Amino acid sequence: MKRSALTVYFAARDPRMPLGARGLAMFAAAYAFSPIDLIPDFIPVLGWLDDLILVPLLVALVVRLTPPDVLEDARAQAGAAMVRPVSRTAAVVIAGIWILGLAALVWWLAT
Repeated sequence: MKRSALTVYFAARDPRMPLGARGLAMFAAAYAFSPIDLIPDFIPVLGWLDDLILVPLLVALVVRLTPPDVLEDARAQAGAAMVRPVSRTAAVVIAGIWILGLAALVWWLAT
């Protein structure tokens, strides 16, 4: 599903994409990657239904509306993005910044 959502994202950024399909693709990609759901996940059964039904339906609709050449290019870009290496050093630096920030906040609140 992640590859499909990335494909929709790259298709939305392509200038050859029709305007209406581009708007729908932007919405579908934003909804697929957003941590905020239409129905929150903590609601039993219904919370997961939007992820299991709504996102695949939006992706399928965008794929049907996307010109074949744009879709092919977007799939190639999504495939390349999926195999990109992850920087563990950057993750450690970012985690360190958060830890320092939280420590500074605790110190500030304690004094």
